[in-house]
Amino acid sequence: MVASADGLATQAGMAILAQGGNAVDAAIACNAAIAVTSPHLCGMGGDLYALIHDGIGVHALNATGRAGAGSSAAELRAQGHEQMPFRHDIRTVTVPGCVDGWSALSERFGRLSLAQVLAPAIRLADDGFPASPLLVGVLAVLDGAAREQLDEIVKQANRPGSRVRRPGAARALRSIAEHGRDGFYLGEFGDGLRRVGDGLYSESDLSTPGSTWVTPLSRDAFGKTLHTMPPNSQGYLLLAAAGLAEQLDLPGDSQSEHWAHLLIEAAKAAAFDRPSVLHDGADGNALLDACALRLPSIDRDIAARRTAPAFDGDTTYLCVVDDQRMGVSLIQSNASNFGSWLVEPSTGINLHNRGLGFSLEEGHPAELAPGRRPPHTLSPAMATNADGSLVAVFGTMGGDGQPQILLQLAARIFHHAQSPAAAVNAARWVLNGPVTGFDTWTAPQGPHVLVEGHAPTEWREGLEARGHAVRVIAPYDSAFGHAHAIVVESNGMLCGAADPRCRIGSVAGA
Repeated sequence: MVASADGLATQAGMAILAQGGNAVDAAIACNAAIAVTSPHLCGMGGDLYALIHDGIGVHALNATGRAGAGSSAAELRAQGHEQMPFRHDIRTVTVPGCVDGWSALSERFGRLSLAQVLAPAIRLADDGFPASPLLVGVLAVLDGAAREQLDEIVKQANRPGSRVRRPGAARALRSIAEHGRDGFYLGEFGDGLRRVGDGLYSESDLSTPGSTWVTPLSRDAFGKTLHTMPPNSQGYLLLAAAGLAEQLDLPGDSQSEHWAHLLIEAAKAAAFDRPSVLHDGADGNALLDACALRLPSIDRDIAARRTAPAFDGDTTYLCVVDDQRMGVSLIQSNASNFGSWLVEPSTGINLHNRGLGFSLEEGHPAELAPGRRPPHTLSPAMATNADGSLVAVFGTMGGDGQPQILLQLAARIFHHAQSPAAAVNAARWVLNGPVTGFDTWTAPQGPHVLVEGHAPTEWREGLEARGHAVRVIAPYDSAFGHAHAIVVESNGMLCGAADPRCRIGSVAGA
């Protein structure tokens, strides 16, 4: 079974499974396809995390990029920057880790060659694909400089369904298929990136594999063991909030506004200090232990005012489980729609802006420096039984809201025994900065609670009565993420769901 935010990508993954590939092969194929069709969400110019259950244990790959050798926080401060530039600045572009991640995944776990696995994506890039409504909609918000950078896509994706071809992406994929990671980082893309960087990236930055296999973070909650990525990922917030929520006597009815209140307070208690403690050298288990001590600070009836930056994100999440019950939970991102709004000019591949997670505060543990990885919102998730067998792979896009969305999915699927479809389709809440959307933990008045329009009416009234600042927005809006899940049922069957909020997502099994 494969679930993703694009039906074409889901079918690419299914095609590889049909050819004898395993879950890792299918996940790479799915990711490569959506990297072609959804450059507003992800792509070869972005970063990647993956969790893999190989039938024995859980493995974690950190394929997020490192700052180039020419990176300098002092230089940015001297130019008057107090925060990392958001758009139109190559210094926010760390070395993209996506392709390095594909290579590491394939080398360790893949069954088929990269040439076979990337073939569906190459066909999509060569022959073209129909522009999705979301792609067309995002193009409308670009400024003039970004439209010039993304000219190839802008000219073609002028209405939903119009054919979009990406010959430069096809060349890059062919080079990867033939030469592996070096075909990308030391080929046409890498040469162009170094020219754009003008000293930001050294040859060593691109020639040295940057992906690392790391120990996943794991904690018991809701009767299962939940797994996610360690720092520099914010995934620890899911485990921390789930551990707190489990001790708050959640109501049996997930429609209750008290259910929403308790989960909101657990999420706030876990996350309010994230900007000061999350960095690539942080100890994830120590962060979890610190969060566990916050249970007494949670008021079961009244909203807390916790303040401590945050941003909405454009990312894609996908998951795969194969016939041997190998499972992959993979998340890949440009950070914020089309990332930096810059492209590598030879291939037309747009570049992420994940470096915006760095701090420019002198001495901050997440201060920009060569070779460092920025704090990341990306948080793939997986769950196992007590005997270590796979239960579920699940995840979402959604920037700062990812752990909050995953907390709601985990509570619904594991605590309330809801089906993946019921859990994914259910109304959600997310915490959001009240002024810019990037001030979730810094605004003095604390965050707003965004509530989906199809939530129970008592959510708004009840949450406001408890002191939450509530805003109701449209049902099934992308602000609440694109979440997908595949669950291995007790009888061995697979049950999955793709999020309707992404409009063209799909889940398919065989």
